[in-house]
Amino acid sequence: MRRRAVTMTLVAVTVAVLLLGVPLAVFGGLMIWESERSTLELRTSYVGRAVERRIANGEELDDAMLAPFVGGENNLGARIVVQDDVGRIFTAGDPVEGRVLRAVQVTPSGATVRMEVSAVAVQWMVVRVVALVVVAAVLALGVSVLVARRQARKLAAPLIYLAASAEQIGSGQVRPHLRKSGIEEIDLVAAELTRTADRLAGRLAAERQFAADASHQLRTPLTALSMRLEEIQAIATDEDVAEEARVSLELVERLTGVVEDLLRNSRQAGGGTTEALRLADLFAQQAEEWGPTFASAGRELVLPEHSEIAVLATPGALAQVLSTLLENSLKYGAGTTTVRARASASEHGVVIEVTDEGPGVSDDLAPDIFERNVTSGKGTGRGLALARDLVAADGGRLELAQRQPPVFAIFLSAVPKTFDPAVVLPQGSLVSMGRRRRRW
Repeated sequence: MRRRAVTMTLVAVTVAVLLLGVPLAVFGGLMIWESERSTLELRTSYVGRAVERRIANGEELDDAMLAPFVGGENNLGARIVVQDDVGRIFTAGDPVEGRVLRAVQVTPSGATVRMEVSAVAVQWMVVRVVALVVVAAVLALGVSVLVARRQARKLAAPLIYLAASAEQIGSGQVRPHLRKSGIEEIDLVAAELTRTADRLAGRLAAERQFAADASHQLRTPLTALSMRLEEIQAIATDEDVAEEARVSLELVERLTGVVEDLLRNSRQAGGGTTEALRLADLFAQQAEEWGPTFASAGRELVLPEHSEIAVLATPGALAQVLSTLLENSLKYGAGTTTVRARASASEHGVVIEVTDEGPGVSDDLAPDIFERNVTSGKGTGRGLALARDLVAADGGRLELAQRQPPVFAIFLSAVPKTFDPAVVLPQGSLVSMGRRRRRW
């Protein structure tokens, strides 16, 4: 947008300069030429009257009488030639080389007065006028570019801020802080975006409340049902009845686990918000938490020491997801566990990869590895499913990028490089793990 605004302003000023500057230069040059011609004719007229007056008074003509008319500070130096009625010639001034601008006058007594100035000198005066117009045009273009850039920045800054706010809403921050820009059209869009965010926040709150209420209300009857099934299983004398009670009890326990997961997710969603998070802080926290555990198991954990990447995510949720992947790597993997962070191919996202040197994920397990209750036999099968839901809640996704060796990839939205978080991100941006910093 900035480039387009500057280009349009530059085109408009260029057209104005061409429409006004070119005629001004042409007319200015013609005016200078005609002015010098008129001045030369007027000077010739002065010389003619002086010559006629001396003839009328009976005074002799000589070269000295013509010297005052040769030229001064405001007039070009001229060559004056006077021929009286008897053929005598009187001159003054230096001869003019090259092209000349000439004026001739014949007095009533028959004397001829001819005055010449250099046409090249007059042309140089015209050139200076045209050059002055050109310089003024260049200055006008330069000033227009500076003004256009400043205005483009003033127009683009609210749009960048608005885009960052929309990015926050799309990534889960449903209550951004939008400030007025002073531009009516942009403020209208911002106001509508705020209303949309309020409606979205209300709907999300209602959904979370419903999930929490439903989960809470289901826990009591499920607990009672589990107790009845356990009692039936204990007192049943028929093996078929006892087996059916056992199978039903397992189904109820699985349903109870799902309800607990829903309740946990609703509580986390109710308290968390998606914010701009520095990965360096996250990696430092994970290194402090998991480094000693890996070391005691004889394993090495490699995390990026320095990372300037910032992502849009819920700090607690992302930390839990990464902890789940590291725990699975420690439990099922082998060798060095490496965590990497890089920009995605689209440059609008960030990829966090967790890999190790273990045997990887089997072909039978890989398609359903993120499904609930799917496990290799050493766990509950809920960790990766919950991690995938947490990443999805932040607008990202968790994938098994490679089976052998295993590579789990977390795809998240990045804070755009063209945005200065200190300027355009809404309130609540840039938090660090362990303690929260806000820019107001």
